Amino acid sequence: MAEPMDSDGAEYGRTGPGGAAAGARPSAGAVSSGQFLAPREVMIVLPGLLLAILLAMLDNLIVSTALPRIVGDLGGVAHLSWVVTAYILASTITTPFYGKLGDMYGRKKFFISAIIIFLIGSALSGLSQSMTELIAFRALQGLGAGGLMVSAMATLGDIVAPRERGRYMSYMMVIMMLATIGGPLLGGFITTSFSWRWIFYINLPVGGAALVYLIATLHVPAKKVEHRVDYLGGTLLGVAVTALILLATWGGTQYAWGSVQIIGLALLTVVAGVAFGATELRAAEPMLPLHVFKNRNFSVTMVLTFLTGLAMFGAMTFLPLFQQTVQGESPTVSGLMLTPMMLGVTVTSIVAGQVTTKTGRYKVFPVLGGGIMALGMYLLTELGIGTSRLTSALFYVVLGLGMGFLMQMVSLIAQNSVEQKDMGVASSARMFFQQIGGSLGVAAFGAIFARQLTTSLASAAGTGVHVSASGGQLNPATVNALPAPVRHDVFFAIAHAVQHVFVWAVPAAVLIFALAWFIKEVPLRGRAPAAEAPSQEPELVS
Repeated sequence: MAEPMDSDGAEYGRTGPGGAAAGARPSAGAVSSGQFLAPREVMIVLPGLLLAILLAMLDNLIVSTALPRIVGDLGGVAHLSWVVTAYILASTITTPFYGKLGDMYGRKKFFISAIIIFLIGSALSGLSQSMTELIAFRALQGLGAGGLMVSAMATLGDIVAPRERGRYMSYMMVIMMLATIGGPLLGGFITTSFSWRWIFYINLPVGGAALVYLIATLHVPAKKVEHRVDYLGGTLLGVAVTALILLATWGGTQYAWGSVQIIGLALLTVVAGVAFGATELRAAEPMLPLHVFKNRNFSVTMVLTFLTGLAMFGAMTFLPLFQQTVQGESPTVSGLMLTPMMLGVTVTSIVAGQVTTKTGRYKVFPVLGGGIMALGMYLLTELGIGTSRLTSALFYVVLGLGMGFLMQMVSLIAQNSVEQKDMGVASSARMFFQQIGGSLGVAAFGAIFARQLTTSLASAAGTGVHVSASGGQLNPATVNALPAPVRHDVFFAIAHAVQHVFVWAVPAAVLIFALAWFIKEVPLRGRAPAAEAPSQEPELVS
């Protein structure tokens, strides 16, 4: 019998429906609905999940470092942005599919398929002989990448009780931050020491290890239930997302905001979105069940996820330019300068995970995270041409402390707000809204940055500065080669534009802090003792 629900629809109790045989102990990596694994058994599966997350996080970060070398080898500079855009589009569109289909037919088969598709795309990308081939193979990579992070997070939700999940999510946060900092460094090293092709080939041993490890250790229940896949809903969602990301990518750059192309994409986004909502209300098994949004905690966490993606990814995009021009750092050192932020994330992720596991209390962490993140964004509005490296490092630490409290708790609360059968939906929805928020944030803050930079450079033109905000004149190497008086004014313009970006990021972070207070602290489900479980053991498949 299903556990009782609270007024917001979250489950109470120590176990959900289903379970292992009374007195029986599932094998390592085996889990049935509501019967979670013991910590020792979770630690057997965890390395495979962490490898999959590392694979997903590293790829896009190391590719961006190699883009100039790729253009030099393959040509096609006009299509350079599509090397990144094709990957993002494919991964964002497929994220909800992996989450829902994993819920319907079993997690492992789709997880393994995602890794295999990703590895094939990686190998073919490394073998590309033209920019067209590379873009096509990057899209194939994205089709697999959409399932890596979602499957890892949803699998964790399948095998670990919410009460204990925080400690393991902190490990995942550490891996994400290591990839964020180490990705550009690794990409630069591989590209310089070997070839840009090896930034794709390096995925093969990492992904191969994850594949073999998960095949050997992860065992989930076989599902022999007839399902009706929501193909129409999935297609409409894909159309809406594609139009929205293209709108955010092309608006103000490839095409003017008032152009026919951008207006057409905006209309297509709205029409496809409305049609998707109507389809989901009628579908027998919707791709993104709208009933989960009736849960207040789930809806609040999705908004928090969107705003976090918008503020964090949008604003942080412009820090490397500031570091490599105003602060005079090399690309390698620029990546290392974000290490203090990683340390902040690591500390608060571990603290939040351990405290949540011991006490079952979690509401305080997203509230603290939102508040500290807002403070960090405010401090970053003070970045200027006179800001020392130590001062900026302290600002990064504050931002990292807030992110560590916020990000993993949002995932935990979202997963605890749905029934076990919708675990993949909760995980994919979180990734989906974060990616959409990040895409829109980069576009929105990019427009703010460009407008402010253009204004500042125009006002400095009277003093002899004749540098354009467009084209390649703001390349760090070009800027650093300017005469000293001109360089000073350009540095001032860049710093002022970066300040302006964070001024606009502060309200988003403040809104995160305000919305976090609306989270209702629902008891976290724990592991069911074997004696309490029902008497029928589900069939397991390897």
